Amino acid sequence: MVMTAAAVATGAAQRTGPRVAVIGAGAFGGWTALELVRRGARVTLIDAWGPGNVRASSGGETRVIRAVYGTRPIYTRMAQRAFELWRAHDQKFERRFFHKTGGLWMFGADASFGKASADALAAAKLPFEWLTAADLAKRFPQISNAGITTALWEPEAGYLLARRACEHVAERVVAEGGAYRQGAVRSPVRADGGRLGSVTLDDGSAVEADAFVFACGPWLGTLFPDVIGEFVKPTRQEVYYFGTPAGDRRFEDGQMPVWIDFGDRLLYGIPGNTQRGFKLADDTSGPAFDPTNGSRDLAAAGVEWARKYLAARFPALANAPFLGGEVCQYEASPDSHFIVDAHPGAPNVWLVGGGSGHGFKMGPAMGEIVAGAVLGASKPDPTFQIARFRRSTGPLAEKWS
Repeated sequence: MVMTAAAVATGAAQRTGPRVAVIGAGAFGGWTALELVRRGARVTLIDAWGPGNVRASSGGETRVIRAVYGTRPIYTRMAQRAFELWRAHDQKFERRFFHKTGGLWMFGADASFGKASADALAAAKLPFEWLTAADLAKRFPQISNAGITTALWEPEAGYLLARRACEHVAERVVAEGGAYRQGAVRSPVRADGGRLGSVTLDDGSAVEADAFVFACGPWLGTLFPDVIGEFVKPTRQEVYYFGTPAGDRRFEDGQMPVWIDFGDRLLYGIPGNTQRGFKLADDTSGPAFDPTNGSRDLAAAGVEWARKYLAARFPALANAPFLGGEVCQYEASPDSHFIVDAHPGAPNVWLVGGGSGHGFKMGPAMGEIVAGAVLGASKPDPTFQIARFRRSTGPLAEKWS
């Protein structure tokens, strides 16, 4: 992301709405800042390393976008709105952040998640189709149907360009009247007298505002140890890229969808992946991770596991060369629901996070939700309240995916 000093400094001072500082330029923070600007606020967007940086949960090349969510229809509806907003944004700015490939959910003996998802899709009037194992083999012969009993086809699904979209959204914040600053907010953040008046950055400078939105991904618990703390837990997640045969289009957009193998573990992949290679990852939450200083070297055992799985499910890629990978992180809440709530001791401070590995796609929809809350136009769904963690007395709900 390249911005001149003049571009970064201009914008917010020329507006007359409330001053809002948004800390974190990832999917949640960036889209919130842009929506606030469009609603007349004087916005300063702040990020420690820049939008879409490698240490952020919104970094990397691609993310899946889909509306399949099992027994959590709130996210099906939210994804439906996100589909609309991504398409509208791409059309308006002549971009292609959203690649519609369709989404293939493959199930073994237990397809209950798919059946619950189908009910939610039907209620939202989103299209879907059930496929038998024989249908799967016929439609996608490059995928082995071994162990698959049924599959759910979601034609509206696809993938998003993550890092590029974050950079673009931050640029739009400035272009449409906001300001951007690069810097780290000192932690922990303490409100004075029930309200927060300013935050201090690592260079000692202060940013004053009438309201604050902290969308800091895996750092949210560190900034607010007393309110969030362990309710946002960063976990280490590995992603692998393999090379497809030269000229072979079977594993690229148009012939290959995004796919999810829903068994004992949830595995997923993205075709094409901006020419970086065939993407393969395990959605299972990894070990605790330090997003600032943690090692991002891939584990040899993980690469070997990925090779074996690839050979079994995609036989034509059995000998595919390993092109590389990356270590990212989830910033998971205990129940994998998002967090959108005012600080219990400071009503002008909004805490937004808990993306839990499924939040990126929701960025534009989340921007509307948070902007409405900050400006007093609407209230977030109670599902996202922080108090739910302290009310829980039994096992927390299973993860969405």
